[in-house]
Amino acid sequence: MFSILAGSRAWAGGPQELEKVVVLGNATNLVGVADSANVGTVTQQQLEARTVYRPGELLEAAPGLVVSQHSGEGKANQFYLRGFNLDHGTDLRTTLDGMVVNQRSHSHGQGWTDLNFVIPELATGLEYKKGPYYANEGDFSSAGAVSLKYADKLGQGIASVGFGENGFRRVLLADSPRLGSGNLLYALEAMHNDGPFVHPDDYGKFNAVLRYSAGDAANGFNITAMGYRAKWNSTDQIAKRAVDAGQLGRFDAIDISDGGESHRYSISGAWRRADAASRTNVNAYLIDWKLDLFSNFTYFLDDPVNGDQFAQPDRRRTTGVNASQTWRMSGLGSESENTVGIQFQNDNIFNGLLSTKDRQTLSTTRRDHIVETSVSVYAENATRWAPRFRTVVGARGDTYRFDVRSDNAANTGKVTASIANPKLALIFGPWSETEFYINAGGGFHSNDARGTTLTVDPKSGDAAAKVPALVRSKGYELGVRTSFIPGLQTSLSVYRLDFASELTFAGDAGTTEAGRPSRRTGFELANYYKLSDWLTVDADVAFARARFSDNDPDAIGLRIPGSVEGVASIAVAVDKLGPWFGAMQVRYFGPRPLIEDNSVRSSSTATLNGRIGYKISPRMRVELEGFNLTNRKASAIDYYYTSRLQGEPAAGVDDIHFHPIESRSFRVSLAVNF
Repeated sequence: MFSILAGSRAWAGGPQELEKVVVLGNATNLVGVADSANVGTVTQQQLEARTVYRPGELLEAAPGLVVSQHSGEGKANQFYLRGFNLDHGTDLRTTLDGMVVNQRSHSHGQGWTDLNFVIPELATGLEYKKGPYYANEGDFSSAGAVSLKYADKLGQGIASVGFGENGFRRVLLADSPRLGSGNLLYALEAMHNDGPFVHPDDYGKFNAVLRYSAGDAANGFNITAMGYRAKWNSTDQIAKRAVDAGQLGRFDAIDISDGGESHRYSISGAWRRADAASRTNVNAYLIDWKLDLFSNFTYFLDDPVNGDQFAQPDRRRTTGVNASQTWRMSGLGSESENTVGIQFQNDNIFNGLLSTKDRQTLSTTRRDHIVETSVSVYAENATRWAPRFRTVVGARGDTYRFDVRSDNAANTGKVTASIANPKLALIFGPWSETEFYINAGGGFHSNDARGTTLTVDPKSGDAAAKVPALVRSKGYELGVRTSFIPGLQTSLSVYRLDFASELTFAGDAGTTEAGRPSRRTGFELANYYKLSDWLTVDADVAFARARFSDNDPDAIGLRIPGSVEGVASIAVAVDKLGPWFGAMQVRYFGPRPLIEDNSVRSSSTATLNGRIGYKISPRMRVELEGFNLTNRKASAIDYYYTSRLQGEPAAGVDDIHFHPIESRSFRVSLAVNF
């Protein structure tokens, strides 16, 4: 999966010598170009070959990344990478056309990353990076950063209709006709899905994109409007003991009134200019986003009469501007390039935590108005000192201002925090189409603004401690990339990542908890092999060791609950077999510790998905997709905590709570190009 779209930059720096790029079908050889072993771009052709149940699973094209779900389809996905349970997006920075998707100080989870508004057919590629080594990546990027890009122009218009089991229906219409000196791209998508659940998800969404663009990849601009609305029911994770006792089926719900609705509207623009000596890129955006989310994870533990359902409303407007200037220079080495950039983001947020029953408010735990503003600057120099040695040296500074106005005056306040981080890459080679990398750098993630001003627990009324606004990370990595064997591209990296603390906001309680310092070590091996014009294979494996790094005498162990250990995948794609095409992919999601002493662990999950298609004509094709083809009865996610079912002791029961992977299902679609 080590490919890069011609003319784009998927890494921190280094002059691109296009004469060194070797194109192998739909992949590109990055030896002599990339700045680490863990960056790359998945092409549009590779994305089209993937079988994805939901849009967020496009991100699994990044080696070692697992995308899961523990609730209704409209909710943000759960992410796992490099020994992290990233919850709904913390420490995995995600952007679309430069617009940040992660939502800070979110009512349910810090870094909330909802990708349900993405239309896969518009994506021209996916760029990924891992580790805190890149000067232009800031908040939430310590484990990795993923960037999706939409097309300015489609090769052909597309009309598609799809049907499937469990109430799946989808229609898509998209085209980009010529208008004046540019192109007007439009896309309309409507989808419905119930899932295999006893209480159907009844997930319905509508998506629209309108973009005007002119120019080319080097010199041009675009202006884009997007709109998304969705509504759904949620079958949240259920207690394993209830299923084992026969009280519930695997696809049952305990609180059938859980669910939510959401909208996302945005307007954005991008401008770029380049010549032989310099490049300039600017993009700006405004996002209006709203979520009403109803959840019940503990059932009747806190309120044995009404139940424990709670609402987490979140309404925000986010504005952002990113600008960078790159220029070539001489005097340091045979080739040298400098980049400076500035990034601005402001979030105007209204959110809260309410006790509810059947989505009706019973009481208010807290309501807050948050204004969170950040300004970031970065600079880097990429220099080739010799034919087989080059460096990338960078630095980044981030300043944050938190303004929290709570319904409890004791939790109201303003906080300012800043952090600076160095970045370094040493690149040796290539020798025999093989290159070696040493990477080091610092990173961070922000914490929920409410935790920085907290003095009183909003639920219990007890005194509470404030938490730091910004949490530092430090990463180190050794890597190698080779294309010595014709057609085979291989990358191996070994890394270490330290965090000052595992700080998370507990949305279920409305408080922020400061965790312990942590360390993760691991390796990743990824391969892309083009065996012939009609057959390609992607094979990836990753393993991580995640531990708390302190000696807390009150702790029961050093394991980090939910931290992913082993991950592996293999994908085979075939095309150009006359009118036939298809793909098959296996994903292994290894067991995880669910408690600090490792006495309770999740089971592993292996899934097999596939697709087969037939080109009826050059402009028409039919395709059949299959999910969980072996019909495995496994978990999409597991947690271990205390809950109470009706009739159980008031103290509740410690148990595994799981959300099942969807049962075997099929979808068929017909697409016509025009």
